[in-house]
This record gives sequence, C-alpha cells and structure tokens, in this order.
Amino acid sequence: MTDGERFTLTLSRRQGYAFSADFGADLPSLLLDEPAPLGGGRGPNAARVLAAAIGNCLSASLLYCLEKARVPVSDFETTVEGELVRNEKGRMRIGTIRVKLAPIIDAEPVRAERCRALFEDFCVVTQSVRDGIDVEVQVIPPVAAGAASAGSS
Repeated sequence: MTDGERFTLTLSRRQGYAFSADFGADLPSLLLDEPAPLGGGRGPNAARVLAAAIGNCLSASLLYCLEKARVPVSDFETTVEGELVRNEKGRMRIGTIRVKLAPIIDAEPVRAERCRALFEDFCVVTQSVRDGIDVEVQVIPPVAAGAASAGSS
C-alpha cells in the first residue's frame, strides 16, 4: 500500500441481512450476514470481519519483519478473540480484541526478538483502529423501485 492510495468496494444486499462484498480487482466476493435471529448466519458479520482484518494485518506485519530479518518461518497460526460489550447507551460494541500470533520459526528465538518490538507499529489496520478512523457517512435518499430505472435515461 502507498500513501494516498484509495480503495473502493461494493456491498450488495442478497437476502435478509446478507450482503455480498465485492472487492473488485478479480478478487472473490465475500458473503456477510448477521447471526440468527436477525440474519441467517450464512457468513461472518462485520465484527468478525474486523477481527479477521486485525489478525491478518498483524500476522502479515510480523511475517514480513521475520522474513526481512532472515528468520525462516515454517508455519504460522493466529487466533483472534473478540468480546462484545454494551456501552453507556446500551448499544453493542466490540470491547476487546485479543490476538495470539504463533509463528513456528526455524531459528534461535533471539533472532526474532527485534521483530517482536517493531511489527505492531507497521500494521495499518490495527493502528488505524487504535488511533480512530475518520468515518464519513452519507445516506442517499431512497428511490422508489420503479423510479430507479425510469429516472436513469
């Protein structure tokens, strides 16, 4: 990724609370859905996708550092645990995300110590969430189903 790089993805409603996320660039889409009883649970919900993004970013950042330090990694597993809590208004929020990174290295552990101190600061997603993200929200006025195709000529 580069400074100022922009990305766009599209979410399209499929059924109920299920949405398909299209990432473009010939990438496979991802089905997102809320768990029952609200949705059908046919895919991860947004909280799980955010947790996966944090876990993936930290994993990739640590792996990159280890490779740069010429520390061979034979396997790598990451476990992410999220906890939902209610805020002061009673709304559900992600209260905590715990990430356990378990690289299997084929070298003396001391060679990996420098990466342990550095890698988190290079994780784009984790640091963005920690620092807060400026999220701008715009709601486009609803259009009646028949008016959508009639007004596009």
